[in-house]
Amino acid sequence: MRHRQVVALAAVALVGLTGCDGPDPNNLETYYDDPTPTSSPVTPSAEEAPVSPAKAAPVTPPDPGLLAERALLSDADVAEEGVQPGSGEASGCLADGPSAGSRTATWRYPSGSVLSHRVVAFPDRSAAQAVAENECAGKTVSVPVQPGVELQQAWGDGKTCTVLLAKGRLVSELTVSASTETRAVDAAKRLLPAMTAKLTAQP
Repeated sequence: MRHRQVVALAAVALVGLTGCDGPDPNNLETYYDDPTPTSSPVTPSAEEAPVSPAKAAPVTPPDPGLLAERALLSDADVAEEGVQPGSGEASGCLADGPSAGSRTATWRYPSGSVLSHRVVAFPDRSAAQAVAENECAGKTVSVPVQPGVELQQAWGDGKTCTVLLAKGRLVSELTVSASTETRAVDAAKRLLPAMTAKLTAQP
């Protein structure tokens, strides 16, 4: 009799042990436990977060008068001609542009010949168009083609040589009045590189 009681107790203990192996179906806290850990929701890092494009600052067009002034020949540019600053308006054949967008300079040779330079800014049309529509008196003369300019023209009228260079909105006009047409053309040719360098340096 005592032997049967021991066997029964052992059987109860065995059932109790095996019942602890799995989740208890009656215990809601353990029955629905997921053995695999759930990952936390992924939030984009600051580096991955979309960045709205920065608004570009409004572009202010350059002042036409300032551009014309920068393209104007200086005393140093014409020093090798042996000229001295003179007074008076620069002569030339280019149709007048806006007064606020033009700059002029005049020099005189010891012989009395006159060298003048004018730069005109055209805010409402291209410089090449302004030159193409302009007609100077006299005959066309040949001068070296200048790099970086959009259009160039040269005329000889008696003892005066006029050269027009166009780039962007600027027209650079050089006029030389000398004792002969040949001297005027030669002086214009000597000054063309400096004139072109000043013009093509502008935006």
